[in-house]
Amino acid sequence: MTFLTRKHLDRRTLLKGVGAAIGLPLLDAMRPALGAPASTSAQPRRLAVVYVPNGIVMKDWKLAQTGREFEFTRILKPLEAHRQHITVLSGLANHAAVKSKGGGHAKATGSFLSGAEPKYTAGPDVRAGITFDQIAAQKWGAETRVASLQIGCEDARMVGNCDTGSSCAYTNTLSWKGPESPLAVEVNPRSVFERLFGTVDPSLSADVRARRAIYRKSILDQTRENTERLAGTLGGADRRKLDEYLTGIREVERRIGAAEKEQITPAIEKPSGIPFEYADYVKLMFDLQVIAFQSDLTRVSTMMLGREGSVRTYPEIGVPDPHHPLTHHRGHPDFIEKVTKINTYHVELFSYFVEKLKATADGDGSLLDHSAILYGCALSDGNAHSNFDLPLLLAGHAGGIRGGQHVAAPEKTPVANLFVHMLSSTGVETGRFADSTGQLDLRA
Repeated sequence: MTFLTRKHLDRRTLLKGVGAAIGLPLLDAMRPALGAPASTSAQPRRLAVVYVPNGIVMKDWKLAQTGREFEFTRILKPLEAHRQHITVLSGLANHAAVKSKGGGHAKATGSFLSGAEPKYTAGPDVRAGITFDQIAAQKWGAETRVASLQIGCEDARMVGNCDTGSSCAYTNTLSWKGPESPLAVEVNPRSVFERLFGTVDPSLSADVRARRAIYRKSILDQTRENTERLAGTLGGADRRKLDEYLTGIREVERRIGAAEKEQITPAIEKPSGIPFEYADYVKLMFDLQVIAFQSDLTRVSTMMLGREGSVRTYPEIGVPDPHHPLTHHRGHPDFIEKVTKINTYHVELFSYFVEKLKATADGDGSLLDHSAILYGCALSDGNAHSNFDLPLLLAGHAGGIRGGQHVAAPEKTPVANLFVHMLSSTGVETGRFADSTGQLDLRA
């Protein structure tokens, strides 16, 4: 006869302390009392978009073969180790951007996830459409601490003229909660961390919050007593899971703290918490998303590796030139080579995110098994500002996405067909979104 000695733990259990609250990963103690394994369909599903700016060198991105027997191109090569988890897409188009007025970059990004034509304005009267990630956020928002994350690694201004008379709201964010409500991108890892785990009083001024942050203890230190009490009630496997999870949080805290203490030359001002090296910055933001998904603090995120029109330089890979001007190469081979290096570098960094999701246990699988992660750009050829045959791929297996294939949709298929599929794969059924004509089938 089996005796049930452990107590069922609620999935929303938080480790609370003064000024902090930490969500938990899925533990065995959160399963039904008899310990029956949780089914894949019962697992929370996650949806994310990882965006790269300024278009892609398509000759080094586009796959020659469709189906499952394809060879990775130069830009996609860093993902070859994750072949079985990747679905490369081609043939998808953003027709709203073609119809819109305004700067080529602004109208591409401003319409990308919504399929709505952005209003041509540089003033406060911006207008576009709700984005598909926010459809999911509306469904799951009541079940998570944070409805959705909007994060990035560059320039978060939402006002002003950023592209030939088009508002910065169109180039500097991906997510719109409604037609007139662009969601600002958070670029400081410390602020993202505090949003996920802290309980900062929003009525306090920014100066007061900043002073308190200097003296604050670690999130884990504040919750130590609650953590030790919980650990004492768990079995050995759950204690190991909890320890690994909290170790990951401690490491993120350490890296944010180190970034805050970095001393650059006095002529350079760097916001608190942002690592100086770009790769460290991007990886820290990816790690924050992994922790947020693992603890079910949120199930939706968008991340911009750079704002559309970005002039970031990449001397660490031998490209000291600004990104955007290079993309207007007019066929110059040296410029094209430098853009290809940038495109490949971005995919290398994304591969890190895929590996972290794959290595993070989540119920009967991994976070990657229960996620649909879109990677790519709202432009294909940056030189021509093309909105057709967008460079896109999916990572993950949420809802039965098989991976390990190149799916070539009929030419100029609305990209909204993909969004309908992603929503369905993550448990949000919708018959239509924007200008969709159906659902892109990736389960074959």
